[in-house]
Amino acid sequence: MYQDVIKVHRKGIIVLPKSVREALGIEEGSLLMLEVKGDRIVLKPLDLWERVWKCCIGSAEEAENELDLEEKEYWEKREI
Repeated sequence: MYQDVIKVHRKGIIVLPKSVREALGIEEGSLLMLEVKGDRIVLKPLDLWERVWKCCIGSAEEAENELDLEEKEYWEKREI
């Protein structure tokens, strides 16, 4: 288990420590799933490719289009 203290910046922005990003393969543009469990915040890397391949049967191009659409819809629902 890893613990650290991080600061919440303007507009709720937080910075994940480099060691955590590297350990979990989180890069700029990566999507994370945020869950609130009681008084805890849990962030999990979100692998959209895995979700697309599980729900879609077809060509790689179709899967990529589905991924692009899902990501676009996700960001349209959220206003940062």
